[in-house]
Amino acid sequence: MRRVAITGAGTVNPLGRDVPETWAAMREGRCAIGPLALRDAERLGVRIGAQVRDWDETARFSRGEIALLDRFAQFALAAAAEAVAQAGLRFDGELGLRTGAVIGTSGGGLGTIDENYRLVYAEGKNRVHPFTVPRLMANAAASHLSMAHGLRGPTFAVTSACASSNHAIGLAFGMVRSGAATAMLCGGAEAMLCFGGLKAWEGLRVMSQTGCRPFSADRDGMVQGEGAAVLVLEEWEHARARGADILAELAGFAMAADAGDIVLPSAEGAERTMRAALADAGLDPADVDYVNAHGTGTAANDRTECAAIRAAFGPQAERLAVSSTKSMHGHLIGATGAVELLACLLALREGVIPPTLGPVVPDPDCDLDVVPDAARRARVRACLSNAFAFGGLNAVLALRAA
Repeated sequence: MRRVAITGAGTVNPLGRDVPETWAAMREGRCAIGPLALRDAERLGVRIGAQVRDWDETARFSRGEIALLDRFAQFALAAAAEAVAQAGLRFDGELGLRTGAVIGTSGGGLGTIDENYRLVYAEGKNRVHPFTVPRLMANAAASHLSMAHGLRGPTFAVTSACASSNHAIGLAFGMVRSGAATAMLCGGAEAMLCFGGLKAWEGLRVMSQTGCRPFSADRDGMVQGEGAAVLVLEEWEHARARGADILAELAGFAMAADAGDIVLPSAEGAERTMRAALADAGLDPADVDYVNAHGTGTAANDRTECAAIRAAFGPQAERLAVSSTKSMHGHLIGATGAVELLACLLALREGVIPPTLGPVVPDPDCDLDVVPDAARRARVRACLSNAFAFGGLNAVLALRAA
């Protein structure tokens, strides 16, 4: 089994238009959640979110490209361009044949769907744009990445709600580790902050009208965000041979199903997945210094996840740092795991653990060290990144410092 290096990272998210901006915001504990600026926002019951504000598609894409690109695909392309530039790879010849892209998304081109439903049902139009289907399809981002960078290897989309990114990264990791690919672009992209998307989420009654407060006794729900993050995974010796700057080692991955409830999480399923990720990476609980939690700010998730972390890590849970960056950038649904992996890279590369923004009101059901209020300096040798989705689907990534 080959070792897998992360040699590039890129992002567009509510905290920043690239990785340096995002890391700066995480270090400073900035919050990107605020009033929503979108059509018909006054008809929403929940009017806050974490938007990528002032996004100018015309500054990045031609008119012809914009006709083909939903907002989620635009975010993915921008993130991938940064990641590939940092990795310094050219996908000519054999490398292009042995590199692909796996991108997670939950809604795909939901903005395109929303716009065209409005045209047909509200405005009575009988025709839609001829590129409606290519814009809305879930694989659009992955396909555009393959075309933009000449990737002819395994390329597809993963859609598993809030675990989509971690599943996508984990599957790409498996391909590189097994030798099926030399390198892979992977991550997630999401742009669900449109009227129809938010109305659907309102129906679940899990959305906060005041803010995202993971692990706090006064938490009252999640806050949606949008954006993308893309990573370049590369076979370790291939990266070393060309003198690449290795950001971290992706060391292990596990996925499992609760086989329980369609929306309520299971502590047993989360614990089992974390244990499996540790085993896959060859890590003991004592080796791990940080867990980037799923940490949605809902009563059920936070309580269940804390119980699962305590069970998976045993006595080591007392010394473990656990934080949820959703308190800063919101819940990016299918893109959330990829953006949160950037928090893990910050911890591993720079020894900075991003905070759970507070104030965090103590909750006996969430009595872990949740790094409240401010980022913390610490030596981080290894970490886990958790993603637990509706449908009882769990995906956990394990990383080591390079």
